Amino acid sequence: MNTERVIIIGSGPAGYTAAIYVARAELKPLLFEGQRLGGQPGGQLMLTTEVENYPGFPDGLLGPEMMKKVKKQAERFGTRVVSEDVVSVDFSKRPFIVNTSSETYASDAVIISTGAGAIWLGVAGEGQYQGHGVSACATCDGFFFKEKHVLVVGGGDAAMEEATFLTRFASKVTVLVRRDVLRASKIMQERAEKDPKIEFVWNTEVKEILGDGVKMTGARVVNNKTNVESEITADGLFVAVGHKPNSDIFKGQLELDQKGYIVVKPGTSATSVEGVFVGGDVADYRYRQAVTAAGTGCMAALDAEKWLAARE
Repeated sequence: MNTERVIIIGSGPAGYTAAIYVARAELKPLLFEGQRLGGQPGGQLMLTTEVENYPGFPDGLLGPEMMKKVKKQAERFGTRVVSEDVVSVDFSKRPFIVNTSSETYASDAVIISTGAGAIWLGVAGEGQYQGHGVSACATCDGFFFKEKHVLVVGGGDAAMEEATFLTRFASKVTVLVRRDVLRASKIMQERAEKDPKIEFVWNTEVKEILGDGVKMTGARVVNNKTNVESEITADGLFVAVGHKPNSDIFKGQLELDQKGYIVVKPGTSATSVEGVFVGGDVADYRYRQAVTAAGTGCMAALDAEKWLAARE
């Protein structure tokens, strides 16, 4: 079994950016882009349509097309990409051990960029209309709903933040809340409740996303107190019931916070295990943007390169 200099687990903006930097340092990285990590190879941007807030693309770019370009750039400098999932790791020994379902690999350093995924509702039509009216990121997609009616599902801080942000663009924001009270902090509740564009519908759950085959047109909902079903016409629906970091395989190997995000040493990409670094949404519960993921991927690559040089 050969020992790699750097293995990168996960793709997306963080993983591919890390690969570009590591490869340009002539460390010949091996990157596992995964089949399930972050939803699919390329991460969450593979589920978006137009990306208009990434610097350098004034006319916007489709999310999948952007990831195709970044992957090609990483490969251009010598990154070897393997389309497999990593199923387990052992960071207790050196070199580190990384296992897929078919092979075992060893590496001097590891960069983790497995991302996070929105917790979806799991209802009919949701997958069909993701990127075509259904979203989990208001800062990413809110701009496309100028003077439109949108729905927000959730009752916590994240839902109130999404709803409040969307009022910058939408003509009306209807918040569908499963209970008869909000879970959000008092200040977030008050801010949303005072906004004239925001309306609350209580004790309500989404049963199905409706559409015309091309884009979403509304939602079928049910009142969980009366069991009465109804349809709401809307141009978009934002799911805001939380995110889950893709960190299960690192439990017991790295320090994770209460929500499962990988803990980093302040101001760095270093994890609790020396020689293991992290970039992107698997450690970032706050910003969750493509540009910040790419930035922390760069940090992880530079930190790994410096750490390897110091050991030599």
